[in-house]
Amino acid sequence: MNDTILIIFYLILAVVLISMLLPNLLRALGLHPRYKGNAYDLSGKKALIITTSHGVFDHNGKKTGVFASEMTAPYYEFIDGNMTVDLASIKGGVIPIEPISLKYPIASDSDKRFLKDKKFQRKVKDSLIIDNIDFTTYDIIFMSGGWGAAYDLGKSKILGDKITQANEKGIILGAVCHGVLGFLMAKDVDDQPLVEGKKMTGVTDKQVKELRITKTPMHPETELRKAGANYQSAEAFMDTFATLTITDGNMVTGQNQNSGKETAQAMMKLLEERDKDANRA
Repeated sequence: MNDTILIIFYLILAVVLISMLLPNLLRALGLHPRYKGNAYDLSGKKALIITTSHGVFDHNGKKTGVFASEMTAPYYEFIDGNMTVDLASIKGGVIPIEPISLKYPIASDSDKRFLKDKKFQRKVKDSLIIDNIDFTTYDIIFMSGGWGAAYDLGKSKILGDKITQANEKGIILGAVCHGVLGFLMAKDVDDQPLVEGKKMTGVTDKQVKELRITKTPMHPETELRKAGANYQSAEAFMDTFATLTITDGNMVTGQNQNSGKETAQAMMKLLEERDKDANRA
């Protein structure tokens, strides 16, 4: 009897220890890696974060939306850089969030910060609708991903037109994961696809297959290659643990949910360098 109790005790202890260590283990493998960026003071500058409004997988009815860290990580990078940050979505109103992305052990540090941030939560519950926004009044435009974005970002003519206008003004544009689909309907100054010939990244077809979520209508790697982008990516034993950020001109793209901080930092670096060049001129 005593041996049985001892075995049960050790089993419980093992479960508790594994539970405590699991987030650190996932981080060590590459999920939400700690990224020590620079400290920026971009006071007076404005950033706009755009997300999906699509909240379910059409093929099975399960809830989805923006992957939380792809919204929270850039948001806090911009906020900590003293920027004003607005939050918008394709339809406005409540932004759907991928449920698993806010739960243990997936939730990132920025997600946990969000869960204590009433002001940010109010923005998520009452996001701006992109139709009513002048993108050219912002210094940075960032498009978040998540499975919901596969349904609406790449199909929104309004988003494409507004990204086109912002690009004409040289505004710094960025996206991660499925958020890069928001570039697909945008044009460059010669009325050619904005992504054509651009070095870009986004979630890989390999990651989509590994996660067995292949029935969404658009996959970033496939769509970017089809549109003529110079698609690049990093690989890991599972691509959900890989990460890559690419800068090409005024565009910065991140491969997946691990790339939010680095992508935002790269955009802030471009903005700071632009201001320094303007001051020297």
